[in-house]
Amino acid sequence: MSVPVRKFDAVIVGAGGAGLRAAIQLSEAGLKTAVLSKVFPTRSHTVAAQGGVAASLGNSEEDHWHWHMYDTVKGSDWLGDQDAIEFMCRKANEVVVELEHYGMPFDRTDAGKIYQRPFGGHMSNFGEKPVRRSCAAADRTGHAMLHAMYQRNVKVNTQFFVEWMALDLVRDEEGAVVGVTAMEMETSEIVMFHAKAVLFATGGAGRIFHSSTNAFINTGDGVGMAARAGIPLEDMEFWQFHPTGVAGAGVLITEGVRGEGGILRNSDKERFMERYAPNAKDLASRDVVSRAMVTEINEGRGCGPNKDHVLLDITHLPPETILKRLPGIREIAIQFAGVDPIKEPIPVVPTCHYQMGGIPTNYNGEVVVPSATSKSEVVSGFYAAGECACASVHGANRLGTNSLLDLLVFGKSAGESMVDFIKSQPAAHRPLPANACDFTLSRVDRLNNQRGGANVHEARLAMQRAMQKHCGVFRFKKLLEEGVQQISEIAGQVAQTEIADKSRVFNTARLEALELDNLIEVAKATMVSANARTESRGAHVRDDAPDTTERPNGRDDQNWLKHTLWFREGNRLDYKPVNLKPLSVETIALKKRAY
Repeated sequence: MSVPVRKFDAVIVGAGGAGLRAAIQLSEAGLKTAVLSKVFPTRSHTVAAQGGVAASLGNSEEDHWHWHMYDTVKGSDWLGDQDAIEFMCRKANEVVVELEHYGMPFDRTDAGKIYQRPFGGHMSNFGEKPVRRSCAAADRTGHAMLHAMYQRNVKVNTQFFVEWMALDLVRDEEGAVVGVTAMEMETSEIVMFHAKAVLFATGGAGRIFHSSTNAFINTGDGVGMAARAGIPLEDMEFWQFHPTGVAGAGVLITEGVRGEGGILRNSDKERFMERYAPNAKDLASRDVVSRAMVTEINEGRGCGPNKDHVLLDITHLPPETILKRLPGIREIAIQFAGVDPIKEPIPVVPTCHYQMGGIPTNYNGEVVVPSATSKSEVVSGFYAAGECACASVHGANRLGTNSLLDLLVFGKSAGESMVDFIKSQPAAHRPLPANACDFTLSRVDRLNNQRGGANVHEARLAMQRAMQKHCGVFRFKKLLEEGVQQISEIAGQVAQTEIADKSRVFNTARLEALELDNLIEVAKATMVSANARTESRGAHVRDDAPDTTERPNGRDDQNWLKHTLWFREGNRLDYKPVNLKPLSVETIALKKRAY
């Protein structure tokens, strides 16, 4: 079968915050840049980010990038690489001001400066008290960010391929990345995108869980493609459960609600976070708040007829504050919870929200993997940024608003690295291997010709329920061991999925099957990695690793201060040390994490 080939200097897969920021860098440098996206760019999942983007601007009170770095290292439970974290926090002010100059409509203080609100885990003076660090556009920050950067890309002539799904990464005989195969969603036409450099900015994979704040497009496409191409996945056991998803719906209620003064209450109307985090209270780190909520529910202090959620109360705030700072949240509460938060508290429960692990990269956005001959090596021509990447700045737990900062800093950094790399290459592209499209064509042919296989919807649902039960907020040794077996069996079913009624198949059915191929890779990596890590750290909390004097919060620094690397081939694990050495300041020393 002859497959059309399109040539570009750079191909970016994903048109969310990281992809758009990298595309600006490449197109402004005069490079021919293509961006592939399953949805229109301004509908990418960055649109769902509500609360803000972190930067130590100090517009409302004193702040400093070093304090931000300390909070991020502490928030990561010391699993974050301190060189990458320093790089991100130092760059924060620069990228936020750049975004402002692109036309981002930030809220303003009375003095005309960018409005900033407090957020969980962000403190002044190395953990002393909460600080206003989140730069916000009401509760629609991600939405405003996407529009500002999309318009900038239109100005610099970035070429968009909308409603295209990338299928597989293409590497040559030397292991260099030379392009991707992709399918036009409307026609099912398969095209080879031949490039000098490829960036994955495909977002997270929260749809591996049954209850998630993630959109249905968040199917881990970049992570799945990387795994199939032989790239290991880093720290996939670490998934953040956001404390405040609407009970029963999973729709996100931004942490900005608590930043504006919202209070979590149990069935006794008690502000229970004072018992779990006496200093930060409701603005403790997300994993701390999520576990506190689940503990309240498990101990019988949950709310509602089934006592299965708690309440987020902002009824004490002036209505004009809610209408000005949280208008979208009020709409969500009315539509999905049936309550007007001006008058009644919002029912909330922890819900899968963010993937801390992903494709291993350095802070330049280059994909870096272990080598038999050296500690690590850069994969030539391959870059990743945003939630699909693991730099690692979030470690075992991400602080709120560091996600949008991650997109901006590492989207720009990856773009700069790609410009330098492409301009250092010969004018001609590296040749495509003769079998460049064979793997993709075989995957699509199997779906078209499979008979008597598993149903895509049923296999996906089985995976999501297994992940929810066996790998949730609290993790148990026996459940994890059973989960590894279950996910392995489900992976066997996924390998044999078929599309029902092929004579009348819509492309959506074919695409859902291809997305499930990516989701199952993420699920396997997550379950196997979580089962192997026999400590509690950040979002990964095991019942057999409790808080002791020797192991603060259940953390085992002697044996587990290291990153997990999962390899698809052989379903095996390897490890690499955490980088505790910052770029210019002293190491932030290990200590017990408390708020």
